[in-house]
Amino acid sequence: MFATSAAFKALARREASRNANINVRAMANLAAYEDFGKNVFTGSVADEYLKKHGASVELLKDPSWVKTAPDTVANAVFDWAIDRGVNVYCHWFQPMASSGVRHGLTGQVQNMMLKFDANNEIQKDFKGKTLIKGETDGSSYPNGGLRGTHQAGGYLAVDTSSPIFCRGDTLFIPSAFVSYYGAALDEKTPLLRANAALDKEASRLFALLGMDTSSGVQANIGLEQEIFLIPREEYYRRPDLQLTGRTIMGKNAPRGQEMCDHYMAPLSSATAALACMQEIQDECWRIGIPLKTRHREVAPNQFEFAPLYGSNTTQIDQNVMVMQIIEEVAAKHGLAALLQEKPFNDVNGSGKHNNWSIATRDGVNVLEPGDVLKATGNDDAFPVIMAAIVAAVDENGDLMRAAIASPGNDFRLGACEAPPAIVSTYLGDDMTNYLEAFMNGKSAKYEPGVKTLDLGTREVLPFQVPAEDRNRTSPFPYGGARFEFRAVGSAQNVSLVNTVLNTIAAEKFAAFAERIEAGESPGDVAREALKKHWKVIFNGDNYDEANQQMLTDRGLWRIDSGVEAIAQLTDSKNIALFEKMNVFNGEELAARQDVLHGHYIGTVEMEALTMIDMINQHVIPSVKAAGVGPLAELEASIPKLKEALSAIHAANSPLEKARLARVLRLETMIDIRDVCDSAEEVVPANLWTLATYKELLFLDSHTVTEPEYFGE
Repeated sequence: MFATSAAFKALARREASRNANINVRAMANLAAYEDFGKNVFTGSVADEYLKKHGASVELLKDPSWVKTAPDTVANAVFDWAIDRGVNVYCHWFQPMASSGVRHGLTGQVQNMMLKFDANNEIQKDFKGKTLIKGETDGSSYPNGGLRGTHQAGGYLAVDTSSPIFCRGDTLFIPSAFVSYYGAALDEKTPLLRANAALDKEASRLFALLGMDTSSGVQANIGLEQEIFLIPREEYYRRPDLQLTGRTIMGKNAPRGQEMCDHYMAPLSSATAALACMQEIQDECWRIGIPLKTRHREVAPNQFEFAPLYGSNTTQIDQNVMVMQIIEEVAAKHGLAALLQEKPFNDVNGSGKHNNWSIATRDGVNVLEPGDVLKATGNDDAFPVIMAAIVAAVDENGDLMRAAIASPGNDFRLGACEAPPAIVSTYLGDDMTNYLEAFMNGKSAKYEPGVKTLDLGTREVLPFQVPAEDRNRTSPFPYGGARFEFRAVGSAQNVSLVNTVLNTIAAEKFAAFAERIEAGESPGDVAREALKKHWKVIFNGDNYDEANQQMLTDRGLWRIDSGVEAIAQLTDSKNIALFEKMNVFNGEELAARQDVLHGHYIGTVEMEALTMIDMINQHVIPSVKAAGVGPLAELEASIPKLKEALSAIHAANSPLEKARLARVLRLETMIDIRDVCDSAEEVVPANLWTLATYKELLFLDSHTVTEPEYFGE
């Protein structure tokens, strides 16, 4: 059965379209996809319109077009936009502290690209200066004191590294957002600075190792986006999901994920989920987002999308748009999309695995040993690069932990395939042995091992697999040509994550280069670093408590509290690091720390107030109606919550407030949740007014809406 008539109709339309072509298709036909990517002003699409104005797409490859040819680009963009049915534009930017609360994680003001002249005739109203710069109120976004109502100027400048695109009737201009004094008010600006630092320092070191870096160096990422899709009618019966993105109470269903039956199971056409995912992919492809993979995840009603990799600014821009599209398309199919890291208790949470690599702009992946050897002819080049990254992780695990300290990760880290808050890196036995031999003086080409699997059958021939296993418990495992930062939260804008990764790598590349330029051998510099930082390499089970204690005793960065991790941003070590790399200054770091603590405090306050409402308006009335349940405990919980909120409000600093909020969330509210769940356990179903986990989590078996059939 279909969960909604919209889902049924969407699939029917898709099938009708396919069947219409069935008699004329003799071989593969890509005609249905010819519009994919035409809503992005890049490549051949941009070239066609730029040529009409005496230029070509080569113009866009040099950021200086914003000074030398802004009107040319604006005229071409306008013509293209009008041809695509677009008549509105916006400078599209990414305010701080948006995860879990701001739809799409972005800000924008939409303006018409047209105006009336004195004769009331429509004229173009889109010039070069319109395209390259905008202005907004900087004081109305989280800014940590960088802007006030009496100093409210916020300025938007086009980010030339990420292409302009259109969706619906609107043109989106990816932009950086800064104050009147140039302080970063957004997620993008520090990332662009970190990209510049990585380009400079990686080019410097790699050239010393024999690599041609004249094209420049960039970080590439691929982001795996996990989500939950639940029935929208049940979503409306959960004030906590509507207001906070997670269930702050709810008894476990008799069935969870213990049978692993949801993971990569068929995407059934019997519910709205498949049609929803198809439409999400279709819309993403049309705006140039190559959302390649879709599948079920481990928890009931949990799913994942994954794109092809690309430059970090483009991938992050695309990911925040993907998140917006997911939420909007889900509603059309009678579903609600949950992007928060831990919407349900005792089943897997959702992550956004950040696959990070470094490459020259002409395509040499410096985390792929074969690429590096071919580009340098130097057996030592790859282990030198790896030694720098290992050292960066060991020294700056506190910053890596701070970068993933989103409110939702409070409940996710350390279990159900989310790594613990102890920062180590998995390299696998082959790579570890190779680097250990290098550390001990042996220089050689890296030869990754393979193993042959022979199933002993005639039909399936023996085949080869990598010798390295996959370690899903590691926060930062090496995957053959990339590192995967697995601890990143699903609701996050990952700009800060990649700002940190680029900055710590750039700083270590600079330190290596400085010593090599002073006359030291690259191999000696790398060997010394490996000996000093070898402790951060761990290939074992990070979930095992004995291993966690062992890693803690080794001296690895372990910060269990996200609140305390955020406070590391203003540690003197980290201020010096970011200032040296020209990514943040001390004032910006202090502001960002306050913003992130404020985001945490605000999230907890919303959750506590929602819990009060749900207890008063749902749980207590249900218990009274049933005549069973812990009524006295429920009534006593309300003043506890209110007193805790009052204590938070009375605290003097954002850090002190955040510490109290964490206690409220992870101690007081969990105890009160147990009381609420014990009430749900005994109240008859017909008297319980909140949607249950059974009703929320099992699309495949809990379908209550009849499909609306059409046609004969």
